[in-house]
Amino acid sequence: MKPSILIIDDDTSLRRVMEYNLQEAGYQVTAAASGEEGLRLFAEAPPPLLITDMKMPGMDGMQVLKAVKNRSPETVVIVITAFGTVDVAVEAMKAGAYDYITKPFNRDELRLTVEKALQFSGLKLENKRLKSELTDRSDFRSIIGSSPQMGKVFDIVRKVADTEASVLITGESGTGKELVARSIHSLSSRRNGAFVAINCTAIPYDLLESELFGHVKGAFTGAIKDKNGKFQLADGGTLFLDEIGELPLEMQPKLLRALQEKVIAPVGGTKELRLDVRVVAATNLDVEKAVTDGRFREDLYYRLAVIPIHLPPLRERRDDIPILLRHFCIKHGAEQVTFDKQSLALLCRYDWPGNVRELENLAERLIIMRGADTIGIDDLPEKIQTTTTALGVVSGRVINLPDEGYSLEQLEQEVVVEALERNHWNQSAAAKFLRIPRHTLIYRMEKYGIAPPSTMRS
Repeated sequence: MKPSILIIDDDTSLRRVMEYNLQEAGYQVTAAASGEEGLRLFAEAPPPLLITDMKMPGMDGMQVLKAVKNRSPETVVIVITAFGTVDVAVEAMKAGAYDYITKPFNRDELRLTVEKALQFSGLKLENKRLKSELTDRSDFRSIIGSSPQMGKVFDIVRKVADTEASVLITGESGTGKELVARSIHSLSSRRNGAFVAINCTAIPYDLLESELFGHVKGAFTGAIKDKNGKFQLADGGTLFLDEIGELPLEMQPKLLRALQEKVIAPVGGTKELRLDVRVVAATNLDVEKAVTDGRFREDLYYRLAVIPIHLPPLRERRDDIPILLRHFCIKHGAEQVTFDKQSLALLCRYDWPGNVRELENLAERLIIMRGADTIGIDDLPEKIQTTTTALGVVSGRVINLPDEGYSLEQLEQEVVVEALERNHWNQSAAAKFLRIPRHTLIYRMEKYGIAPPSTMRS
């Protein structure tokens, strides 16, 4: 079915002719005799295309055009002008009209103009959709995970990114706290500003204040010139304070004032600077316990943790391990590398104290040291191989499940991948092997994002 069109024209005869011609061409047409009536119909059901006469009693075409564009910028508008009033049409184009038709016009001219306008509308919407998808993928390109736990993290990031609220990201070392901070920045209206990161434990205490707030020439021995601090560098953007839980107690009141008042005082300076900085902090410590113990100011904690985000350790989202391994193989230029069922099972059972960082380091090492493109148990470190005793192997069974249970979705994904690998990624053969229709296999592949290695794609 073709798109709907709204016609606004006080000329009854012309309005009916246009309505008939466009309906004959298959369009759904609604017509109004005045600008006021047209806007009322538009508000009830906004169409992708509107055609309006420019000269009408009461609300004229220019007023209709501006009102429509204000309510729905995506709606394409064609204006109708009288012969010799091209200047009016030009003004309408400047105000957002797509095109104009000069009276008198014939049926073919009307239909051709409408067809081109709707093609333009479709391209705009498709471009907007593709940009949105691209932005969404790029903003989360480094954070890999499809588990429910990571889904919650993604949801929070999307909701809070384009606000000014301070965010405190907690989680064990190696869980990807800085990646989340960068995603918050790239999804926000500050994305064109700087993302400045500082590790609060990497700077000696006597230099930390200068690193954060800058200093003026002569402020201390060695201060031979003015220097901007991280806050100044992040003006208009985002400042990421990593390991904030380790911030010295003496420094905390100064940071609190910078957050509350949006002003800083460079070391040795006499003037305060007002800045526009969004702060995202992270820590692997239990900050609430640090507050109870008197090692962290309670008011600073609540100022930083307006929006708390907790990143689960890898052992609590084991379903993501195969996806992460595939990602790291691609990242390190070894897309053809796979893990056999036994090695993958062991990797999914290991507790990963170093979390995602440890998994990536191991994946890179296995890729470099591999003897073949399929990695087996013998290729794994001894500390991971020793988990074999916990697998609960029972002879005669096709699948040996661990005692504490295993994700059905993960199991299904592994079965699909193995069936495809055994059949050299021939979908028909793999579907026959699994005794399911080919379209069911394709659905499972799309569901889990399973694709053949690039070397096998034509």
